[in-house]
Amino acid sequence: MSPTTLPTGLDHGHVTFLGAGPGDPGLLTLRAVEALANADVLVGEHEVLDVVRTHARADVAVLTTDTDPFTGAHPGTGTPQLAVVGGESTTAGVPVSRDAAHLVMEASRGGKRVVRAVTGDPGLDAYAAEEMLACVTAGVPFEVVPGIATAVGVPAYAGVPLRGAQGADVRFVDARTASERCWTEVGASDGTVVVSTTLDSVAAAAGELVAAGRKPDTPLTVTIAGTTTRQRTWSATLGSIAQTLKQAKVLPSPEGCRPVIAVVGERSAAQRDQLSWFESKPLFGWKVLVPRTKEQAASLSDQLRSYGAVPHEVPTIAVEPPRTPQQMERAVKGLVTGRYEWIAFTSVNAVKAVREKFEEYGLDARAFAGIKVAAVGEQTAKALVAFGVKPDLIPSGEQSAAGLLEDWPPYDPVFDPIDRVFLPRADIATETLVAGLIELGWEVDDVTAYRTVRASPPPAETREAIKGGGFDAVLFTSSSTVRNLVGIAGKPHNVTVIACIGPATAKTAEEHGLRVDVMSPEPSVHKLTEALADFGLRRRAAALEAGDPVTRPSERRPGARRRRSTT
Repeated sequence: MSPTTLPTGLDHGHVTFLGAGPGDPGLLTLRAVEALANADVLVGEHEVLDVVRTHARADVAVLTTDTDPFTGAHPGTGTPQLAVVGGESTTAGVPVSRDAAHLVMEASRGGKRVVRAVTGDPGLDAYAAEEMLACVTAGVPFEVVPGIATAVGVPAYAGVPLRGAQGADVRFVDARTASERCWTEVGASDGTVVVSTTLDSVAAAAGELVAAGRKPDTPLTVTIAGTTTRQRTWSATLGSIAQTLKQAKVLPSPEGCRPVIAVVGERSAAQRDQLSWFESKPLFGWKVLVPRTKEQAASLSDQLRSYGAVPHEVPTIAVEPPRTPQQMERAVKGLVTGRYEWIAFTSVNAVKAVREKFEEYGLDARAFAGIKVAAVGEQTAKALVAFGVKPDLIPSGEQSAAGLLEDWPPYDPVFDPIDRVFLPRADIATETLVAGLIELGWEVDDVTAYRTVRASPPPAETREAIKGGGFDAVLFTSSSTVRNLVGIAGKPHNVTVIACIGPATAKTAEEHGLRVDVMSPEPSVHKLTEALADFGLRRRAAALEAGDPVTRPSERRPGARRRRSTT
């Protein structure tokens, strides 16, 4: 159905044509995030939807188009379309046209707010004008939220400036549609040329420029998967790029049809060695296994991403209610009736368990009035703040039970009207904190708030990646994560870098035949991540100094697993 024959007079909603940028979700604009939060329907290609989906509501309907993200070509119409609602895949009730313009129109029926997400910028990278004209014809109001254009964002992430102090001319060429006249014009100029092409067509584009007058020794850079942790950039000349890609063993390959950005110019390409900030991150492209739940791993994964890593979260424990809930119920009632002077939280899960019990009784954070609250560390404190409770005590030093005891005041009958502490915690927790509080003169109600059990094994492909060297590093944050990961998935391959949060965890790793490569200077998950980044930085520096290529640990896989004798 053409735009001019779309139905009119329907109760259409509103369409936002949104630029999702080149691939890094962090490049979405504030206006884009706002539009996504208000969307009833998302329409776009799979790769774009992966970038924007996290900013949409859980109940948003997601319609995928089969538009080629590089050529913009639409397949034929009349095939049922896949809809994803609330994250679950379902087939739509009626056949939906695969023509993107018609799909957008159908999605806007009934006053719905539709976000049509495209790669890069709607005006430069996408073929969105036809869809906008369809909105005009059908009387559907629309707006455009610009995004960072691929031809601009990718060179910036590759460390390739497009203009220097003299403000040289910059030409943008789409190799798919460039005419002979276009190649002649850019070939005759001496400005920077940004070419959108595919990996297996780079050499042909370079040949067009040479034929048009550019010198074969003109430098160029070629970047694939720009702005993502899969980004890779090659530097060469117009005359040598084909050989460079062949030596890098990227051609021929399944990636040959992937879009790339090539930047041609004396000044731009020459400065890349000094300005390559993204691919030189200490853990760039490292696939790091984080054996924690999504809730526990959120800030840790964010920190890993800041170092260029790709975190993969695999829960090794599952949290379940206590077998006998009466003890927890009595403690919560005692908390409300003034039985306790303090309540001490030693984990995020303990906060969650108490919060759930509060909600069961119709209570909220106001029930903590008059009670002093302690948190074992920053993450537990954040969980409390999210609950509406500001902790009175957080360890000033080591974030552990021992660190909490260092700062815990002794019981003073003059200043403390009540001598009892409520300690909700796991069934397998150690007795360090209980013994220390009793030594300080406090009575302790040590209550099992939740049980920890071994999680189910991860998917088969994850288990194979763990045992086969598919991960570059694994972060062990406790002895139980070592035991449970090995139990549900097997031992990490001998090339995988093993990082442990402290001596006890390292000892457990060694007992399981693993060699510890990185040790955190203090028992903090964030210090552990910093230590892994320092390790990656030193490894990169050593490779550069030796004149070797910078590779990830998983790119060098010997056949045997890492084993260490315990005798």
